[in-house]
This record gives sequence, C-alpha cells and structure tokens, in this order.
Amino acid sequence: MTEQIKKEMSAVTDNSAAAVTDDEMALINAYSRRTLTKDEVYVFGVVLCDNDIDRDNERFTVESLFELEKLFVGKTGIFDHSPTAKNQTARIFACSVESVGGRKTANGDDYFRLTARAYIPKTKGNEEIIQAIDSGILKEVSIGCAAGEVRCGICGENINHCAHIKGETYGGKLCCGELTNIYDAYEWSFVAVPAQRNAGVTKNFKGKEMKMEEILKSIYTKREINLSGDDCKKLCSYIDELKKSAADGAYYRNSLTSEVLRLSAVVQPDISRETMESVAKGMSVVQLKEFKNAFEKRADSILPSVPQLYKQKNDITADSNGNFKI
Repeated sequence: MTEQIKKEMSAVTDNSAAAVTDDEMALINAYSRRTLTKDEVYVFGVVLCDNDIDRDNERFTVESLFELEKLFVGKTGIFDHSPTAKNQTARIFACSVESVGGRKTANGDDYFRLTARAYIPKTKGNEEIIQAIDSGILKEVSIGCAAGEVRCGICGENINHCAHIKGETYGGKLCCGELTNIYDAYEWSFVAVPAQRNAGVTKNFKGKEMKMEEILKSIYTKREINLSGDDCKKLCSYIDELKKSAADGAYYRNSLTSEVLRLSAVVQPDISRETMESVAKGMSVVQLKEFKNAFEKRADSILPSVPQLYKQKNDITADSNGNFKI
C-alpha cells in the first residue's frame, strides 16, 4: 500500500546572493532559457533531510542521503506539496551530503545531512517570497521522495516483519525505521507547520510483494503494516476462502452433532436430548466424530442391521430366501 507522510523542518540556511559563484551561475543557467546574471537570481541554502531519528521514529541512512543527493538536483520548490505550475517557486541546482563535525544522532551515530542550493528569479512577483525568506517567515520545508523499503534499525529486517517496535529501546538502542532503496524524488515544498526535528520528508513506500504468512504475522503481532493493492486483494481472497471453509465446517459440525444426538437416544436413552446437546456444544469436531463412531458400534449391538426380507435360521415356513425375490 502506498503511504505518504509529511514531515517538515526549519531548513533554510542562508540567502546570500553575494555568495553566488560563477560555477553556480553556470549550473543555474543550465535550467534557464536565457543566460541569467547574478543580479537576476536570489540564491539560498536549504537542509532537505538528515540521518537523525525523527518524531515518527524513522530516519534516512547515510547511503539513502547519497541517493537523494543525485535525485534532487533540478527539482522545483512549491508550496504545501500542491503540484500546480503556479506554485513553482524555486529550483535546486546543486546538492551535497555533508558531515557536521561533533554532532551525533539520537543513537550516537555521526550526523550527516543533505543540503541544497536553490535559486529564485528576482521578479516583481517573487518579491514577497524573497522577503518572507529573508525575514524568517518561510523557513520550514518538506521533501517528497519514494523509498523501496523501511528496515528495522535493530535487526535490519523489514520493519513490518520483525518483532521490534519503533520507539522502543533494545539494549540501550532506540528502534527506528531506516528508509532505504530510495528510487525517486518528487519535489520540495515550503510548509507552514514544522513536524520533524531536523528533517522533513513525504515518503512513499513501495516494497516487495508480501507473502500471506508475513501479512498474518504483522496482524497477529499488532504491527503497523503497509499493503500494496495486490497484497490487499490477496488478503481479501484469503478471507473469502476462510469464510467458505467456515461455512462448510459449520455445516459438517451440525450434521455430525445431529447424528450423535440420534445415536445417543438409542444407546443411552436415560440421558435427555437437552443434556446431550449441552455436552455436544463443548465438543470439538474430532470428539464428536469419536462419539459418533462409538455410538454406532453400540447401536449395532442393540439393533443389528439386517435385510428386511432376510430369512432367519429358525424360520421353517420358507425353503430359502429366494422365495422373497421380486
């Protein structure tokens, strides 16, 4: 199942147009239809995401940050993840993963973050946006990307398939979901309300198809689970088969119970039907079958089954059973 989760951060790091280099202008002009000058662009830095644990107890691995580094170059900045042309505000022209010396993540790992350089054309229509960035009004951003799998930070297995719980501590280490196999980056967006400590991300999880036993394990252990459309169909089909089997089982049990009650009236008439019904309700199908077999043997000894036209040995009125042939 595709899932999107928005997480935002205070991510604008600087807005110094004076710091724009000739190399950066060359990168910017790779996206423009005409050659722009330094005076025509507003350039600022932004931290897109990092490898620290967020409020959802998830994080990017360092390897995932390097995957995002390539994917986010050229992506446009919009507002509130609204994918319309009029919302396109800025464009990233360079990305890099950097280590922040002396800083550690919540689990004590070296801290890495994905930073980007973005530009906004200095036009009359963009004056308010640029002013909002300068004044610190626009400073929270969120990114949209797709991760192939979320692994457990404790055991390394898929977080939906293991016994560990995000947010719990094991051996002094906080369990988190590690976003891996990043295969797409959509956009980055200015947002209003920050929700993540140091990184903002909208994630789209699209992992491998789950086996039914994996789905059931996640359900039985009360774990969060993300199902694809095919997984949902598989689960619904499985439930439908269980319903059919349950209906067949109920029919068989009722038939078996009726037979046990009938035979009980023959072999132990002193026990009332109501009492036997109460006893039968607590029996399993296997136990009912055992009672049925035992009652049938006793019933045969009490009322032996013989052909209706069978000639008894002491019957001297007929020469043979052949007299009864039709």
